[in-house]
Amino acid sequence: MFKKGIYQKRRKQLAIDVAEGLILIVGNTDAAFNYPNNTYTFRQDSTFRYFFAHNLQDLVGVIDCNSGEEYLFGEDVSMDDIIWTGPVPSMRDRADEIGVKNVGTLKNLADMINEAIDKRRKIHYVTPYRARTINYLSELVHIKKDYVTAYSSVELMKAIIKQRSVKSEEEIAEIENAIGTAYQMHTTMMRMSAKVGIYEYEIAGAMEGLALAGGGPVSFPVILTTHGEILHGHDHSLQLKVGRMVVSDAGSENPMGYCSDITRSVPVGGKFDQRQKDIYQAVLDAQLLVPSLIRPNVPYSQIHIAAVTKIAEGLKNLGLIKGNVDDAVKEGVMGLFMPHGLGHMMGLDVHDMENYGENYVGYDRKYKRSSQFGLASLRLGRELEEGFVITNEPGCYFIPALIDQWRSEGKCAEFINYDNVDKYKDFGGIRIEDDILVTKSGCRTLGKAIPKTISEIETIMGQ
Repeated sequence: MFKKGIYQKRRKQLAIDVAEGLILIVGNTDAAFNYPNNTYTFRQDSTFRYFFAHNLQDLVGVIDCNSGEEYLFGEDVSMDDIIWTGPVPSMRDRADEIGVKNVGTLKNLADMINEAIDKRRKIHYVTPYRARTINYLSELVHIKKDYVTAYSSVELMKAIIKQRSVKSEEEIAEIENAIGTAYQMHTTMMRMSAKVGIYEYEIAGAMEGLALAGGGPVSFPVILTTHGEILHGHDHSLQLKVGRMVVSDAGSENPMGYCSDITRSVPVGGKFDQRQKDIYQAVLDAQLLVPSLIRPNVPYSQIHIAAVTKIAEGLKNLGLIKGNVDDAVKEGVMGLFMPHGLGHMMGLDVHDMENYGENYVGYDRKYKRSSQFGLASLRLGRELEEGFVITNEPGCYFIPALIDQWRSEGKCAEFINYDNVDKYKDFGGIRIEDDILVTKSGCRTLGKAIPKTISEIETIMGQ
C-alpha cells in the first residue's frame, strides 16, 4: 500500500467535499465458486481500496464529515481461521497502517448507523454493484432492497470522482507497472499468432499466465479472437487461420490494484495482406492522431469525432465511403464501422469509477451524451484535465448483421458504398489501444511502447 499519509489526505478531502453526515464505504466479501468455502479470487471494492487501502474481506470504513472521525470496522480472526489463512493482522494493526484512529466490530457499526438514523443524519454510500452488498446495505440502513440503489449518494459519488479522476505520481507509477506486464502479454500474443493452426485459447491462456506472473490477475477477462467484429470476443475456441486478424484486448492488474488496458490487432501467420494493411493503416492513422489533440480543457467527444473522421478518410480512399467525409461523419455513418467510443477513464478499475454511473464519470452539465448510434457509446465526453489517465482505442469493424440491417433500411445510403462494404463481411475487425496521461500542455503515452506499426508487428511476429 501507499504511505498512510496518502490515505489520510484522501479521506480528509472527501469529508470536506461531502461536508455533512456519515460516509459509509463497504468493502467486498468473498463470492462462492461452487460451494461456500471454495471462492473466486477475491477482488476488493475499488472505492474502499482508494480510501482504506486493505485488500481484505469483510471490512467497512466510515468517515464522519461533521467530527472528522474515521473508523475501520471488521472482525479479528479466530484460530480456526488462522489454520487456513496463516497469521492475519489485527483490526487495530490494520487501522494503524492507514492512519485510522477508531476500530470496531460489525456489530459496533450497526449500532453507529442506528444511532445516526435516530438522529436523522445523512448516510452516504455509493451505488452497489454486487447483490450481497445490496443485501448488506438493506439490513444496515433499513431500506428495502429494491430502493438501496435509488438512495445512493450522488453527492458522495461526485466528490469521489473529483478526487479519483486526477491521478497522483504514485498512481501513475503503478499504472505503468501494470502496462509493463501488458507489454509482455501482447508481445507474447504476437509471436504466438504467427503460428498458424494453434488455438485462441492457447494464446489467451499464456497471456493470463503472464498477468498472474506479474503479480496480479488480468484487469478484465481477456478478449482474444479472430472474429474481431465481435467487440468483446471472450470465446477462445477457434483455430488460427491465415487471412484472419487476431484482436487482443487485455491488461493486467498489479498488486496495488491498478490496471492496464491495451489492444493490438495482428495478422495470423505474421504478414499483413493488402486488404488488412489498408484497414489497419486507416485505424493506426487515427490512433496516432489522437495524442496530438489531447490536452487539458479539450472535450474528448471532440477528439472522438476527429478520430472517426480520420478513419472515414481512409475508408473513402478504399471506396467504402463516398461523398463529403465531414457530412458523412455528422450523419452518423461511422456508427457502422466503429460502434463504440474512443476511450474511457482508467485507474483502479479498467473502466475507472464507472460503477458510479458512466454519465457521472464521463459527462457533466456542459457535455451531455449523444443519442447517435456509435457516438452514444462514448464513455468519456467531457473536457480533459491534467492528471486524467484515459484510453485511446479507435477501431474499424465489419459486422455482417449490422451491415445487413443498415442496408435494408437504406441508412446513410448516400455515404456508404454497400456493394463494396459487403465484400468485407468476412474481414472481422481491428482495434488499437494505448493508455494515455493528460499532462499540463498535452499528453504522454504511458509505459514501454508496444509494437503497433505494420513493420514493427511483422518484425516481432517473425522472430
